[in-house]
Amino acid sequence: MSVPSHLFGLFVFAAALTVLLVRFLVPRPVGMSDNGDGFRVLCGAGIPWKGKPEGFVRLAYTAPAGECDATYLLTQSWFARIARSIGGVLGLESTLSLVVLGVLTSVLAAAAVASIVVGLPYSRRVRGFAAVGLLLVVADSAFFGYFASVLGEGAAFLGLLLAVGGLLVAARPGWWRYAGLAVLLFGGVVAVNAKVQTLMILPLLALAVLLVRPAGVRGVKRWLPVMFVIGALAGGTAYAQQTVEPAKLPDGSLAARPGDDSREINMFNTIFLTIVDGRHDTGADLAALGLPASFGQYAGNGWWHPKPATLDPEYPKYREQISRRNVVEYFATHPLRTTEILNRAAGDLLTARPPYLGSFGRSAGFAPETQEYRVPIVSTVTKLLSPLGFFALLPIWALLAWRGWKTRREAVGITLGFVLAVAVGQFALAALGDGLENVKHQVIALFCTVLGVALALVTFARRERSE
Repeated sequence: MSVPSHLFGLFVFAAALTVLLVRFLVPRPVGMSDNGDGFRVLCGAGIPWKGKPEGFVRLAYTAPAGECDATYLLTQSWFARIARSIGGVLGLESTLSLVVLGVLTSVLAAAAVASIVVGLPYSRRVRGFAAVGLLLVVADSAFFGYFASVLGEGAAFLGLLLAVGGLLVAARPGWWRYAGLAVLLFGGVVAVNAKVQTLMILPLLALAVLLVRPAGVRGVKRWLPVMFVIGALAGGTAYAQQTVEPAKLPDGSLAARPGDDSREINMFNTIFLTIVDGRHDTGADLAALGLPASFGQYAGNGWWHPKPATLDPEYPKYREQISRRNVVEYFATHPLRTTEILNRAAGDLLTARPPYLGSFGRSAGFAPETQEYRVPIVSTVTKLLSPLGFFALLPIWALLAWRGWKTRREAVGITLGFVLAVAVGQFALAALGDGLENVKHQVIALFCTVLGVALALVTFARRERSE
């Protein structure tokens, strides 16, 4: 007798949750240490915090809750605030326990894996193998620690997993479709608002929602729920972005849009760390950017360097050149150099883990910045490929594009197109528009890439559903 889909989904959820909780807690909890940006998540969770980069994971924050005007929206703050409430109910002494946060996000990750597996139109055997592949991605040491951390990437992973599961389930008929759209809406809002850089996911997800539909559903029944979800995604994002205070720009004025406060900083780092890096023709690069030759002394000096170009008396005169338009024009007119930068960024993406983010609390007895390798399979393979740069990354993306095109009339093909588009978009943003913490800032692109590989491999199986 065949097991109903909802019971099969519950079994997958229970199994996935068990695996993730054991992976998280045994023999001791693991997370991801603060790179210095954790104050943003903590502020959003109502915990004023000023801290420097740490080599250990702070598993419990004991600073009292208080007034904190968040200026940067990170949906990891939402989960941290929920974890705070759960900790209060449990009577914990800490204001925020990352162990509670890790358990909460593990529950959501297990639910996301179950929704993806239920939505795949293949036999139970194939979907069982798919569940194993998905868990190898989610539990990999390059990604899992972000769930129990005060960094924003963990929420992006969760949101993307839920959005992918929602897309696949929404292609099923009956009430499954509406359940899938609800999961997609929740995951979409979380993913889109995970960081400023993930706002670009919104139009891609909206397009994917438009394309996915159960067979035989037409007219109002097809378009009304879809338009409601897209409207709710856009409206929810607009509302969420209004819940934070305007950030101050480097000149002291208030930002008008999300990310405006870091735009000059990002372009500055792109210019002086990525383009004018001291290893190429510094004079020619400065001339192409409209900057004086005297700025060559700042090659390789980022915004936070002890001696940045911002301290130069001439900087105010050339500040307009530290712009997105100027950087884009440089990349467009220097294709060989741009290709070299992208190739290096591809290596950063495949490297997977920055060495300065530790996995353990101070009481674990390890040295600062020690990393765990409980589930290292995916990230080990990608790191081995990292010296190849584009020569490794482009074939992987080609696999996703090929399998997506072969299954383009099915939800799995549309989903592959979605994760590939997010991966490419996140890769380009980090490679050409940041210049700092290159490996860490490529981790969302890597997550989408390996998630896509797990789904692409499933498409080689014969399409069927045994209910």
